[in-house]
Amino acid sequence: MGALWQQLLRGDGGKGDRIVPPTGFTAQLTLFSAAAMAFLAVFALALALATGRLADRWSSELAGSVTVRVSAPLGEQQALTESVMGILRTTPGAGAPELLDDAQVADLLTPWFGPDVPVDALPVPSLIELPIASGDFDAEGLRLRLEAEAPGAILDDHTQWRRPLVSAANRLRALGVVSLALIAATSAAMIALAAKAALAANRQVIRVLRLIGARDITIATAFVRRFTHRAAIGSAAGTVIGLIAIAALPEMDAAGGFLTGLGFRGWSWLMPLLIPVVAAAVGFFATRWAALKMLGAVR
Repeated sequence: MGALWQQLLRGDGGKGDRIVPPTGFTAQLTLFSAAAMAFLAVFALALALATGRLADRWSSELAGSVTVRVSAPLGEQQALTESVMGILRTTPGAGAPELLDDAQVADLLTPWFGPDVPVDALPVPSLIELPIASGDFDAEGLRLRLEAEAPGAILDDHTQWRRPLVSAANRLRALGVVSLALIAATSAAMIALAAKAALAANRQVIRVLRLIGARDITIATAFVRRFTHRAAIGSAAGTVIGLIAIAALPEMDAAGGFLTGLGFRGWSWLMPLLIPVVAAAVGFFATRWAALKMLGAVR
């Protein structure tokens, strides 16, 4: 293995490369498959990173506050709401409670009832947003206190919403990682097939080279070098095209939140640069395996 890597990197002045046909369907197949797989890998990587950010954002945003819902007969609603506000102001670990006004409540109801919701004519409970300021906050203790001192006030710590959302985002991230693994495996299979086709087409040349003293390691190195270079060049082209496509996607605000921020952020733009390196490594090992197997069969 070490000798093969040294020959691969050092080269032999192009003598061994003459064994491999410089053109033909194997070269085109290797370049195209490497470019296509790299293009798909960019989007799979973007999906994995974006869903990871989405899971972290949903978890932090929903865990950073709780909501208190106050329901009472119309004549008692305001008094009960003020009583709950007093309880929340004295809750350890909690920030300043905020009572949502009619406009904010209407915004929350718009997706279900449309933009013209008559909040003042509906028996809508009062909603209080309570930020969590420190780790001293005890949601279960506050829930029991509200049940005892303010019947009709219900604490919602967003657990019911947070867990399914974070779980779905984590599953999407895992799907992106699995997609990357499948892309790598598919690339290895296609490069190995192309290498076998090139070796089979040069069966007579290989026999002649053996007759004049060429070793299998020299012949294998020629094929490994050529197909590794093709895989690296094709994947580099596919990565560049994929990055351009990702950069051309609309921002989350422009897309109405539909794309959920699909793409790269900050330092993560550097991660796709590893794709050609991985593709070259996949091409190296796939071609080496195919070359040694075929050379062992050609006698």
